[in-house]
Amino acid sequence: MAEEVILRFDEVSFEYQHDKPILDEASFSVRKSAKITLMGQNGAGKSSMFTLIMGELKPKSGRVSIANGATIATSRQVMAQEDLALTLTEYFAKAFEMVQANLASKISKVMAAVNLDAPADKRVGDLSGGQQARLLLAFALIQNPDILLLDEPTNNLDQAGIDHLIEFLVMYDKTAIVISHDADFLNCFTEGVIYLDVFTHKIETYVGDYFSVVEEISQRVEREQRKNAQLKKLIIDRKEKVNFFANKGGKMRKLAKKLKDETAELEEDMVDVRQEDKTIRGFNIPAQDIAGEIVKINAVKVIHNHEPIIKKVDKIIRKKMHLIAIGPNGVGKSTFLRSLVTGKNEQAKILDKVRVGYYSQDFSNLDFSQTVFDSLSSALVEGTDTQAMRSVAAGFLIGGDLMGCKVSELSEGQKGLLSFARLVLMQPGLLILDEPTNHINFRHLPIIAKAINEYQGAMIMVSHMSDFVKQIKFDDDLDLGKI
Repeated sequence: MAEEVILRFDEVSFEYQHDKPILDEASFSVRKSAKITLMGQNGAGKSSMFTLIMGELKPKSGRVSIANGATIATSRQVMAQEDLALTLTEYFAKAFEMVQANLASKISKVMAAVNLDAPADKRVGDLSGGQQARLLLAFALIQNPDILLLDEPTNNLDQAGIDHLIEFLVMYDKTAIVISHDADFLNCFTEGVIYLDVFTHKIETYVGDYFSVVEEISQRVEREQRKNAQLKKLIIDRKEKVNFFANKGGKMRKLAKKLKDETAELEEDMVDVRQEDKTIRGFNIPAQDIAGEIVKINAVKVIHNHEPIIKKVDKIIRKKMHLIAIGPNGVGKSTFLRSLVTGKNEQAKILDKVRVGYYSQDFSNLDFSQTVFDSLSSALVEGTDTQAMRSVAAGFLIGGDLMGCKVSELSEGQKGLLSFARLVLMQPGLLILDEPTNHINFRHLPIIAKAINEYQGAMIMVSHMSDFVKQIKFDDDLDLGKI
């Protein structure tokens, strides 16, 4: 008996504003209880596919079909601004059209499922980025959906949180479709891959774990490239013969026409080699020439058992010194970095006239109303012209087609690359990096790690991605988890 299909796309086409195609006659199906990865290049439209599945967007043509009675819930990438002021109880209540008599019991169960410990009257905005990531998942789970959509669920999670999520997904008995750039995470539970090609806007489906599918795609591309190389060589040879025989007259001219027709057929046989994600160019972040005690930290506020505690420390960061702040989700790492950037921590000061390059985990340092061009321009130091700016942007896969777009229109991955381009243009004396791997395609990470490791200024970083951290040499650490 065939396994029941719970989701089907039939010849679905979709585009934004008639000039940004996302899907072109895409067809695929997902069976009940499957664990599927939705894969594709940055900006391909993966999150848009989730909104199509949810019914929040409508296809231009074709049909998205959900099995009768099947419910859907999405664990989104970031918390909505309007939800930050809500208490946890108020936030979870939004998941239901009617008041739930047993809401407190349901909240307790889903909080335990995502390993989140916080009082029900705590405000969403007071949670750390990692805690909010768990809360987003809990919000989807409390709806008990038949189809669970997870959009970058490991962002901001520490390793314990990621391990807990993997265990949950392996044991989960319903359908789950996941978007993530964390290859190791995906490989732990994926049974198949739906691939959205940003260039052709077509869908390809694969069966197998994530690493096997990536290898299969790579081998296919190599085969297509070899075939095209052979055909190209044959086509050049035939065209030379056509030119030679065409001038001979008589039977030779007929032969030339025959060869010309055969050459046209060979050109039609050339396959469109699937273009894999382009990798960003190697780059360096120039450092502002500044000396002295760039950062002096006397104390930090940490959260212990949901209560703030002032922790005395003695840290001085000078040029070329790299420090990593560590500790579990919710201890206050991101809050500490924000207090440094905003100058609100009287016990931690940045030297005057230091240019601070801040990578915020939620991109709150970006002005979403600006165009990409203006966002890049605002980061320029004196003496850098527009042509050099465009060259830097191109290295981060930000071409002329994106320059006029609003920052808000970019995918989360593109916002991350924009943030790195701004850091290069800014030439900071101090880098403050809060989860700089969030939303970034795993192919780019070794290049980014190398640039950060070679940065000659002062740096403070928070990252839960251990494989990334291992590629960077740190001179010191600040453990906020130790009281």
